[in-house]
Amino acid sequence: MTGAKRETQLVLRAQCGDREALESLLRGVQGRLLRYIAGLAGHDAAEDVLQDVFLQICRKLEWLRDAELFRPWIYRIASRASFAYLKKERRWLAGEGEEVPVEEVPAPPPNMLPGLLDELTELVEELSPASRAVLMLHYVQDLSLDEVAAILELSPGTVKSRLAYGLACLRKLMERKK
Repeated sequence: MTGAKRETQLVLRAQCGDREALESLLRGVQGRLLRYIAGLAGHDAAEDVLQDVFLQICRKLEWLRDAELFRPWIYRIASRASFAYLKKERRWLAGEGEEVPVEEVPAPPPNMLPGLLDELTELVEELSPASRAVLMLHYVQDLSLDEVAAILELSPGTVKSRLAYGLACLRKLMERKK
């Protein structure tokens, strides 16, 4: 059985009250979800936000209509919880200003790509939460732009714009770092 089919089966069992299925489901997504939340809300808050996300998942899982959409659904919950935390802590960064079309942002050289995310962790934390969410979902979680748009409940154009803006900001930060 493939991973996606197994996950769908676990969701259906958990929706029917199977506690073991729910625990297995949460264990299966915990690592990736924690990394995503840490990228948005910061490492110090990640565990607390993850606990809030797990509580929401447990409370609302029975209302998930399509078990195959479990992953996008939990990332949407994690995004909202992370944004709520940031708003509460007043850590929103200014800067959703200028929008650059994605076509105008040059691609990084191919030899930079393998270790790029490891080196950019500090710089990514300086981006606005909205840009960070798009970058994390697209590059770290390896989701398509359409999937990112569905998770964040944004239009594909807005996702592309935030991606372009985030990449442009990262380039500026890297230039300053040199």
